[in-house]
Amino acid sequence: MSTADRRANGPLQRPTVVLLHSSASSARQWQGLIETLQPRFRVLAVELHGHGATPDWRGDSPLTLADDAALVEPLLADSGGVHVVGHSYGAAVALKLATLHPRSVRSLVTYEPVLFRLLIDDATCHQPAQDVVAVADCIRDQLLRNDPVSAAKRFIEFWSGAGSWDFLPAGRQHAVATRMRSVLQQFDALFGEPIQRAQLGQLRMPMLLLTGARTVTATRRIGAILRAALPAARHEVLPGMGHLGPITHAAEFNQRIAEFLDANVATVRAPVSLYHRGSVCEREGSPA
Repeated sequence: MSTADRRANGPLQRPTVVLLHSSASSARQWQGLIETLQPRFRVLAVELHGHGATPDWRGDSPLTLADDAALVEPLLADSGGVHVVGHSYGAAVALKLATLHPRSVRSLVTYEPVLFRLLIDDATCHQPAQDVVAVADCIRDQLLRNDPVSAAKRFIEFWSGAGSWDFLPAGRQHAVATRMRSVLQQFDALFGEPIQRAQLGQLRMPMLLLTGARTVTATRRIGAILRAALPAARHEVLPGMGHLGPITHAAEFNQRIAEFLDANVATVRAPVSLYHRGSVCEREGSPA
């Protein structure tokens, strides 16, 4: 449908941006980014299996990245495609979605996608791969002991450093602990993910791949692998940020995302709306 035809049939839609959160988080992670992007964009924050309002994965087979990517698929035909932003596990899901639906993902922003299979399969990344597997094994062991709090502490301190767990508010500690079984499913999905460098190299949409300057070795090496696999993408290292940069340095991160989207998306006007549908939250303000 042409622009003229769409005007004739009503107000033009704003470009749709889909946000995918990190492990043990929820759509609330994106409150600041939603406020930054509106009203220029229609922003949808999708909650992945076992997080926020979305139930745990109960499929007959183990969870895969494709299963979480399927949560976004109903949105892809909306407004002729979507622009996707993802962090950590959500960034890995975003890349999977782009390989499955390259014509519908109009642009892609990732911050430290945890594609651990790429790390495991790279002969030069033996120690970083071992570090990640050790975290997953510890979480598995603590959950078998019915100790999700210890599992959550190990998870948080791997990404944020020793002692970081103790600085979290009690409510946040509880929220992370309750999601650890789903987080373990995500680790297993990442270890078994069959996506290959060659598949990533076929992506042609505008891409911004971000890494934090103060991140852990594992995600720094994944960033290097992706630079080799996606030479046409824009790769940037954001100063001062660790793996949780989109949360700890939200203002700087959100500004960079807005700049990329403004440069790569033709924004148009549309009516204000507010709704909550299943795992998808669209708000004129903060995520549900």
